[in-house]
Amino acid sequence: MTAGAMALALPLLLGIVVLTLSVLFYLGAFRQRKPGEPPLDRGPIPWLGHVLEFRRDMAKFLRRMQKQHGDVFTVQLAGHYFTFIMDPLSFGAVVKEARSKLDFSKFARQLVRNVFGYHSMPEEHKFLETTSNKHLMGQGLAVMTQAMMRNLQNLMLHRLESGGADQEQWCHAGLFDFCYSIAFRAGYLSLFGNENLDSAGTEGKAKELDRHRAQEIFQEFRKYDQLFPRLAFGVLPPKDKAEAERLKRFFWRALAVSRIRQRDNVSGWVSDNVRMRTESGMKEFMQDRYMLGLLWVSQGNTGPSAFWLLLFLMKHPEAMAAVRGEVDRVLMEAGQRVVPGGPLIDLTKNMLLQTPVLDSAVEEMLRMTAAPMLTRAVLQDVTLKMPAGKEYAIRRGDRVALFPHASVQMDPAVHADPHVFRHDRFLTPEGSRKVDFYKDGQKLKFYNMPWGAGATMCPGRFFATNELKQFVFLMLSYFDFELLEPAEEIPGIDVTRWGFGTMQPTREVQFKYQLRV
Repeated sequence: MTAGAMALALPLLLGIVVLTLSVLFYLGAFRQRKPGEPPLDRGPIPWLGHVLEFRRDMAKFLRRMQKQHGDVFTVQLAGHYFTFIMDPLSFGAVVKEARSKLDFSKFARQLVRNVFGYHSMPEEHKFLETTSNKHLMGQGLAVMTQAMMRNLQNLMLHRLESGGADQEQWCHAGLFDFCYSIAFRAGYLSLFGNENLDSAGTEGKAKELDRHRAQEIFQEFRKYDQLFPRLAFGVLPPKDKAEAERLKRFFWRALAVSRIRQRDNVSGWVSDNVRMRTESGMKEFMQDRYMLGLLWVSQGNTGPSAFWLLLFLMKHPEAMAAVRGEVDRVLMEAGQRVVPGGPLIDLTKNMLLQTPVLDSAVEEMLRMTAAPMLTRAVLQDVTLKMPAGKEYAIRRGDRVALFPHASVQMDPAVHADPHVFRHDRFLTPEGSRKVDFYKDGQKLKFYNMPWGAGATMCPGRFFATNELKQFVFLMLSYFDFELLEPAEEIPGIDVTRWGFGTMQPTREVQFKYQLRV
């Protein structure tokens, strides 16, 4: 190369070097741990960091990082730095920190925009909290319980009402599809209303239309739900991305506010959310998108939870006997019984408050299968103070996260034999709810966190629990059921769904059921 050519090439090469170093700096390749900060692991790939391993199996990855770095560490995931707190005794440092320093709303706004196409309002948390407190707990919950019972029995027992010849025959079904389908459809109808009776003509026709319409909604929801984790992470391939957009448009039409106004028995939770957003000036097309968000947060976990609970009960005869015995006792004390041709069960909110054994079984199932990730955006530099006296400096712009399933719910130091379902784990010897759990001799405030914690605790948790308990209560009251292959192992969980509520199984489980006469 001539001297002239070298003179021309040198600025170009220097420019490339500067550009490369700038990109690497932007991608976090040169970030160094500062004094007082947690151990830092940038990962093997600039910007991506550990995200590929994280997405493959979040729990396995976090356990590896904990073993390597200790209970508090910072990792790079797709351009963001996450500090994970794995010691449950230290969760309070995150949960109790002021929202001016650690806030969930920034992360939530981005998530709902990606998965629902919804652009949230500044008053978002206030609106949801107000309507949920009014309609999904207390007296409002009693109203919702009655609506859920009516729709569950319509879906479960339409064969009984029709007097079909198959009443005493065993029916075969996939347990996951059975539970998810009935729980989802009943919840959808209870929240978004029933077919208009005047339009349907008769009550029987209205119930039939409810079943068919709810089934259509459920079938499309299952397609959407299967795409949801990758949609949330923004890693859908083009074909799946196009399908996700089609499904979102379907739900924006199916759940449109204009359609909801034409239905009967729309819940106060939905109608008040519509009213408050209308009064705040939100366009109706954006409210339609919000309805998809309400559908997912309210119905995305109840069906999978019902699957796991019924499966655990069928795999553990002593648990089944204990819970069924309690259900029969509550019915008897209420002066009710199931008889052919007799009245349907009137399952009230007060009856559901008299089931400590079922409550313990529900909590144990959630301990084993509910796996949300609690994430906070760091709005300003903050120092997290741990109970043992240690302090960690966290940088503005980073994120702080808890993953309770791995760090406490399945920790053998907190819950002995954590992989074994014990229906009475959350019962005291006297039969009341057990709340005293310890680690290293210290009492834990956070020992089971299926609903999150602090300001971001699920506002619909009481309704969701009631939905689940109603489903199981009615199943045990009306049906005998058992596994087709009792010796078959319980399926594994789909690890690609870590962080998104109740986990789903890797395969279906076949069972049979018949009316309990």
